[in-house]
Amino acid sequence: MSAWPSTPAEQLTRLFRGFWVSRAIYVAAELGIADHLAGGSLTAAQLAPAVGADAVSLHRLLRLLASEGVFAESESGRFELTPMAEMLRRDVGGPLRLQVLFLGRDATWQATGGLLHAVRTGGTAFDQVHGVDFFGYNRRHPADADLFDQLMAAQTAPAGRAVAKVYDFSQFQSITDVAGGRGALAIEILNAHTHLRGVVFDQPEVAESARTAIAAAGLTARCQAVGGDMFADVPAGTDVHLLKYVLHDWDDERCVAILRACRRALPANGRLLVVEQVLPSGNAPSFAKTQDVNMLVNFGGRERTLVEYQALFEAAGFRVSNTIPVLAELHTIEGTPV
Repeated sequence: MSAWPSTPAEQLTRLFRGFWVSRAIYVAAELGIADHLAGGSLTAAQLAPAVGADAVSLHRLLRLLASEGVFAESESGRFELTPMAEMLRRDVGGPLRLQVLFLGRDATWQATGGLLHAVRTGGTAFDQVHGVDFFGYNRRHPADADLFDQLMAAQTAPAGRAVAKVYDFSQFQSITDVAGGRGALAIEILNAHTHLRGVVFDQPEVAESARTAIAAAGLTARCQAVGGDMFADVPAGTDVHLLKYVLHDWDDERCVAILRACRRALPANGRLLVVEQVLPSGNAPSFAKTQDVNMLVNFGGRERTLVEYQALFEAAGFRVSNTIPVLAELHTIEGTPV
């Protein structure tokens, strides 16, 4: 008997029905299944009371996930961890586990149902479904906002270490992490380059959290957190402005406004570093292309090609002077004032 799927119809069927699998992964993460299996294999009946689930329904969920390589089921009906399931453990999964919890939460899951609206109108699905934009929703739901901040910090730390390694900061004395959240990017770069001083710039309430993270990292003497509005003004006085996962949140007009604010604040010999996914050409599977639809659904922004970033830079008074691969499709795009 041939393995399923083997025909184009079966392949399309598997792709289309994949939303049940993604939701099952979220449910397993939310219930903490992987944490409970860290000590050894268990049946669904043994797991159910520990995670607050119905034993029969839990078995059906885990049986589906085992068929996809997330968990494994023995002939005796006991479930155990697989390498993929390990990524759902609280003490192992890091940003991937947080990504599952955040993108699988009800607000994001429901917004994805508005994709048809977004494609038809060019609008943002999240706004249409919830009647408020993504960041406005998070302000009304502190637990969601906190989970988002955790995710951003967890994703930024490894990227920050990679940026610190691949980019030559020796010629500069100071950096500003624009829309830097809790400061994960700046902290990684300052730890790697001890001659630098830094500023983390974000909304006032976010800057307060950054101060806490900066202090915890022992960098208070070299780094400060400043609150403000990046669409209006960015603090002057540093050599380099960094924007990581910022521009992809916004349409072209607002991206240019952010970049122009940076241009006004940077010295003539300063540098702009934009850290973003760069969309590849061709039809190969691409994380950046799935992330682009995430932007369409949730933010109204987009992932871009290098040519599209060049156009944004030029509209704001920069030229692209270098493009450095960081991790997979993630790149550091260097801008020089003109």
